[in-house]
Amino acid sequence: MTQNVQVESVMRGLIKVWMDFASEIDNVPLIKKLQQGRFRLEDYQQLLVNHRQQVIEGSRWIARAASSITGEYADQRSLFLKHAVTEHRDYKMLEANYVSVGGKLEDILHAEKNIGTEALHAFMYQRASEPNPFDLLGAMFIIEGLGQKKAAQWGERIKEQLGLEDKQVSFLLYHGQNDDDHMKQFETALASGILSIKEMDKKIIKTAKIVARLYRLQLEEIGHY
Repeated sequence: MTQNVQVESVMRGLIKVWMDFASEIDNVPLIKKLQQGRFRLEDYQQLLVNHRQQVIEGSRWIARAASSITGEYADQRSLFLKHAVTEHRDYKMLEANYVSVGGKLEDILHAEKNIGTEALHAFMYQRASEPNPFDLLGAMFIIEGLGQKKAAQWGERIKEQLGLEDKQVSFLLYHGQNDDDHMKQFETALASGILSIKEMDKKIIKTAKIVARLYRLQLEEIGHY
């Protein structure tokens, strides 16, 4: 199988996982409230708290994954490190958004992870600590896809329903506009030769499925600790 055919096959598998995931999160109670026009300020505050817990860990597990990549894949390691750098202070936007809608900074700084977030990041760190964990590209596809395809939509609906300004939903709007670049980095990594590793194509898709399920659990558990 040629590299192009492998890449196309993996992309088809990932798109199928994404479509299932997208339909499932639309049925998560908090997201359903947003779609039905019943979103409250308290709901948005909880969403921001939850997102901070995820985002602040995200750049860490990406950096951990980069440190687990062996020397023959130095170029791919650089892509992982670049991605970690671009995300490592995004949590500051979440903190600013939270304070701007009446939240106390100390509350978002010291909030506990819900059980879905705990499970998601336990899995991420475990995988990132193994040699050449390129299957985490499947995780990135799901998480960055959420930013690319859902974040701006959610941000606009929250802004409209709660009467907020752009700067109060800046995290969601920013990711809706900028995660296209992250997806291009993903495609570059996928076509960089890592699919020559035994069964990496299957591992990437399986990891995407696991992360999709754990991310949904994280959204389902918002407000529960």
